[in-house]
Amino acid sequence: MERPTFSPFWHRVRSMTPRLRSHVQVTRQFYRGRRWFVAHDPTSNHFYRLSPVGYDLVGLLDGRRTVEEAWQIALSKFGDNAPTQPEVIELLGQLYNSNLLQVDATPETEQLLRRGQQRVQKRLAQRALSIMYFKLRLINPDPLLKVVEPIMRPVLNRWGLLVWAGFVIYVLSRLLPEWDRLVAQASSLTNPANWGWVLVVFVLLKLWHELGHGVVCRRLGGQVPEAGVMLLVLLPSPYGDASSAWSFASRWPRLAVGAGGMLFELFAAGVAGLVWLSVDAGSLASELSFYALFSASVATVLFNANPLMKFDGYYMLSDLLEVPNLQQRSQQLVRNFFLRTVYRVPNVKPVTDLAGERAILFIYSWASLAFRIFVFLSITLWLIGTWFGVGFVLAIWSAAAWFLMPLGMLVHFLASSPKLAERRGRAIALTILMIGAGAAVIGLVPLPDWRRATGIVDAEQRSGLFAGTDGFVRAVHARPGERIAKGEPILELENPELDARLAQTRAEIAEFEAQLRMNRAQGDVASQRVVEGQLAVGRATLAELERQATELIVRSPRDGVVASGDPFSSLGRFVRRGEPVCIVLEPREATIHAVVDQTEGTWLFAKASQHGAAVGVGGAAGVVGEAYRIEMRLASDVQRVLVGRVERVVPAGQAVLPHPSLGFMGGGRAEIDTQADPGGRIAKTERFSVFITPEDGEALRGVLPGQRVFLRFTLAEGRSLGWQVLDRLRKAVQGRVNL
Repeated sequence: MERPTFSPFWHRVRSMTPRLRSHVQVTRQFYRGRRWFVAHDPTSNHFYRLSPVGYDLVGLLDGRRTVEEAWQIALSKFGDNAPTQPEVIELLGQLYNSNLLQVDATPETEQLLRRGQQRVQKRLAQRALSIMYFKLRLINPDPLLKVVEPIMRPVLNRWGLLVWAGFVIYVLSRLLPEWDRLVAQASSLTNPANWGWVLVVFVLLKLWHELGHGVVCRRLGGQVPEAGVMLLVLLPSPYGDASSAWSFASRWPRLAVGAGGMLFELFAAGVAGLVWLSVDAGSLASELSFYALFSASVATVLFNANPLMKFDGYYMLSDLLEVPNLQQRSQQLVRNFFLRTVYRVPNVKPVTDLAGERAILFIYSWASLAFRIFVFLSITLWLIGTWFGVGFVLAIWSAAAWFLMPLGMLVHFLASSPKLAERRGRAIALTILMIGAGAAVIGLVPLPDWRRATGIVDAEQRSGLFAGTDGFVRAVHARPGERIAKGEPILELENPELDARLAQTRAEIAEFEAQLRMNRAQGDVASQRVVEGQLAVGRATLAELERQATELIVRSPRDGVVASGDPFSSLGRFVRRGEPVCIVLEPREATIHAVVDQTEGTWLFAKASQHGAAVGVGGAAGVVGEAYRIEMRLASDVQRVLVGRVERVVPAGQAVLPHPSLGFMGGGRAEIDTQADPGGRIAKTERFSVFITPEDGEALRGVLPGQRVFLRFTLAEGRSLGWQVLDRLRKAVQGRVNL
């Protein structure tokens, strides 16, 4: 690339005699085998990375030598590798605005140097606009860390790391056998009644997380001059500024600081896991320890360790790959690509001349862009659906920050950039063409249109089995999933009181019969009639007691499979008459009872009526065409995909859910009206019921009713991405505003 050597503004800076401020610290670092120098101002916590040539030039500026003299020395020393006049001006401006350079400048020169301040102003504007990730500085935590770090110093070493790893492995070995119980309790996280406790636990753990960053940073020689609160989608989260680790010479201490918060939090997750294992299920201690376990493990790994979000994982990946400023330089790489190949701007300074680093930046730029769009759409739709007013404001604010502001900057660049002076018309035409092509792809190219719902395994033809009399369970002959024939025993009960009453009644009947024979022999007709009445009552009582005795053996009322309850859980327990034992059903008769939001009624009923699907209530049934493809996954076996077909759609919206597991309290998606039904079966909004059967008649064999099922409807008519996003946005606000 040909670089312009001279600058028309050189006369403004050539006679200046700047120098680095006396308190600036310089650290030598290596990235991909190349030497770099990091200048750090501890008072403002500003950093700037210098190449060896740039550092040599800055080293020549001692407060007495002019910029012209330093540049001439650099030219004689480095030749073609020496910085050009525009590069020197840019370097001085960036150092000056990072508070690293001391200079006595005239107003005209200061204005020139402050052109680099646009970068700082842009960062502040982005912070103000990115309300979903807003930071508020509160305190300087360094005095506190001076007290805490010596206390924790004995474990902040390699031996402490080994102990930590052993502890985490031990806790995992204890928790993995309880995996099913962990998954079952995860549903409590979606219950709005628990969100207050979840928030408290989250904030406390994030304080512990930031303490981990700060203590490790302090242990390795850094400082933490700033701490405060960061709002992540209105969720308060503490933060600490451990960026002084950037000045560490080796990448391994930098990695240690980046991982410090997660190491501390995973240790807290281990402690919470042991507490969860030791306390009674359902207690407040069990709930709180589970929230801490989830937040400090799953949530930490998914978010803090995610390199596509600018949290711990991002900085750790940057150090591991030895690619500093990964996000900023990846975006600059894309901009330079368009400047060079599309707009044909000459002399575009490359971000890097290393092929490997260029590939990393290219991949990261597009991956992070796709992830940002995904996060924006997901958070926007969720917030609008949950808190419409707040979500709508945040959506507009974030859209302005992430899309409208860059669009405005693009328009300003096309209209006024001197780089496009000789090719402005071509650049504007190409930009309009690219935007039009992108809009056409988003708005016209059809993509699979997926709609999702949840349901449960149900059986319309089922036989409930109940205890016919009181008694203690003595023996169990069938387990859930076992096939059993009609009349076969499932439970055997024993009732000592019933046995005693049987013996007593039989003895009384024998006594009445003996007395009756004696009365007949004596010819006492009056006494005979009295005894005959007593004998009839005794025999009726005996018949009832014998009937109850036969019901001590609970038998299957039909051929089928034992489901919905484990009879073995009642072994040795006292059960009362009418208490449910289990359900016996034929798996081939099992079906999926799904609930679909009323906002999806347009495609659900339009397609059903168009293709002759059954639309009715009760016994109304018909044949459903192939209007859409239905794929299902059982919550107990998410790896297996079942294909289903709709048997019946209930056109009337119903608030009563077929099972509590479809509501928030049971881990589902439906918001529950707890005042109307504390049991969690009445939703706040009505839903349509859809009955679906698998195409494979044996697919639900052995599957117990009540299991949650995740369904995906693929509509036969594909829609463009833009149409689908607008459609979901419209449905999210449906009923809230007039759209």
